[in-house]
Amino acid sequence: MTVVTCTDADGADRGMTVSAFSSVSLTPPLILICVDKSASVHDALIAAPTFVVNVLSAEQEAVARRFAETGAQRFTGIGFTRGQHGAPLLDDALATLECRQVAHHASGDHTIVIGETDVATMSDAKPLLYYRGGFALLER
Repeated sequence: MTVVTCTDADGADRGMTVSAFSSVSLTPPLILICVDKSASVHDALIAAPTFVVNVLSAEQEAVARRFAETGAQRFTGIGFTRGQHGAPLLDDALATLECRQVAHHASGDHTIVIGETDVATMSDAKPLLYYRGGFALLER
C-alpha cells in the first residue's frame, strides 16, 4: 500500500492513498501510479512536476486509512520531512521514491502517472498489503 504526496501550486501539501503502483522500467528507473480522476488530489498531482511514493510499513494502516478519507485533514498529526524536491516524505515508511513526473495518460476513469525516480530509500520493516478489500500482513 502506498501514499503518494506532492506539493500543489500554492505550496500546500497534498496526499492520497494509492493501491495501483508498479515498476515500469529499471533503466531509467520508472514507476507508475493510477489515480482516479474524481479524487480530490488528482488535479494537484497531475500538475505537480514532482511527487513521492511512500510505501507503507505494516504499522501504518492508520496512515493508509487517513489518506483515503474524503475531506480529511490528511497531514494533521502525521510526521514527515521534506524530500529533495520539497514533497512530504512520511515518517516510518518502508520505502520512499522521490520522482519527477515524466508523463501522464488518461485511461478510462483514471490517469496513469509515470515518474522517474531520483532518490529512493528503504528500511527493513514489513510491508502493509491490501488484499481482497482489506489490509493484510506479509508473514515470513
